[in-house]
Amino acid sequence: MRLLYPEEAETCLHAPMIRRRRDTDLDACVAVLAQVHTHSGYPHHWPDDPPRWLTPEGLSAAWVAEVDGRIVGHAALCGSEVSRLFVAPAARGTGLGPRLLRTVEEAAAARGLRPVLEVQSTNTDAIALYERRGWVRRRTEQQDWGRGAVVTVHHYEAVARSAH
Repeated sequence: MRLLYPEEAETCLHAPMIRRRRDTDLDACVAVLAQVHTHSGYPHHWPDDPPRWLTPEGLSAAWVAEVDGRIVGHAALCGSEVSRLFVAPAARGTGLGPRLLRTVEEAAAARGLRPVLEVQSTNTDAIALYERRGWVRRRTEQQDWGRGAVVTVHHYEAVARSAH
């Protein structure tokens, strides 16, 4: 596994962990979201109130990925929808995206729900992750996101997994 922060190699003591998000995590989550927005354009429009955007109506639960006390990723469950899933650019390729997704999938399943999600057609890294995890594209549509943005969005659904 490559180090997330090579300049701190001597202090890297803990493995990455996924835990429930706390209210005190929101500022750090917004900082990571800003990095993601600059790097890959997610979210498409920067929210007027990022902490509120990270806490949408209908939020069931949210999680963060943390390495050595630093938040490097986030995911949420709103009803049956996987939402607000992102990983800091420096932490990509470390397996945190799949771990966050699996955490949300398991939380949805524990509630008796089959998870669904929407993803922009241009977000090829996320699409590859979902398809590697066995998610199935159910439909594609054009959505008007305001400010002159008409975006192609794919709708995915998790496929039930057999118990091993």
